[in-house]
Amino acid sequence: MVASNATETFIPAFIAVWLKLLAPDECYDEFFVKFNILHVPCLKILISKCLGYAIITGSFIVKVPQIIKIMRAKSGEGINLISVTLELFAISAAWAYGAGHKFPFSAYGEAIFMAFQTVVIAFLVCIYSEQLAKGLAYVSVYVGIMGFLLSPSAPLGLLAVLQAGNIFTVSVSKLIQAVTNYRNSGTGQLSVITVYMLLFGSTARIFTSIQETGDTMVVLTYIVAAICNSIVAVQFVYYWNSPGTNINASKKNL
Repeated sequence: MVASNATETFIPAFIAVWLKLLAPDECYDEFFVKFNILHVPCLKILISKCLGYAIITGSFIVKVPQIIKIMRAKSGEGINLISVTLELFAISAAWAYGAGHKFPFSAYGEAIFMAFQTVVIAFLVCIYSEQLAKGLAYVSVYVGIMGFLLSPSAPLGLLAVLQAGNIFTVSVSKLIQAVTNYRNSGTGQLSVITVYMLLFGSTARIFTSIQETGDTMVVLTYIVAAICNSIVAVQFVYYWNSPGTNINASKKNL
């Protein structure tokens, strides 16, 4: 018996190409050839793909509110550069690991755009602290490191070690920021939109990582990220009516 193929459907070829980004060949046939829209394994794949691409789409702007807030205030007050750097490490490790293992782009693509935006945030924190040279060096070193990690010269074993370290890195980076918020009795220039988008993204990534990679390290990383992001998100609620940071309070008392 000849297997069904995409040409037997009513879907134009140019649309079929895009649909197959969400439904691989076997699932495309189930949905659009056999019209078996309740095929559970394919539904899971479809949901995972949709979530993955939604996360990637959101990643284009996820940290833009944070960048705008820093630029408007002309200050990176309340943003811990060490925390930002650790977060950048985690994002970049996920990017390099996903690319190195040739995972579907929908499984890690947001890391590319988030990495770029995180570098911008780190640079802004530096320049608004009157440390332009430090900011330029920061960006240069990062570009050099990523150039190596994304090259064929980067051993897969090294990428695996970096990904394994992500569980620790993600938790430490977020906890450092949480401690900074606690000490300042406020969230400073952190953007509530960015924090909650990160929380949604890391939570959704738990499901998509299970479906698309089956990689235990990746799944655990996103579980930890979701927990830690939720801590910072809760702080926004707790400190919502806070007058600001302890630093600002001190200035008012002068």
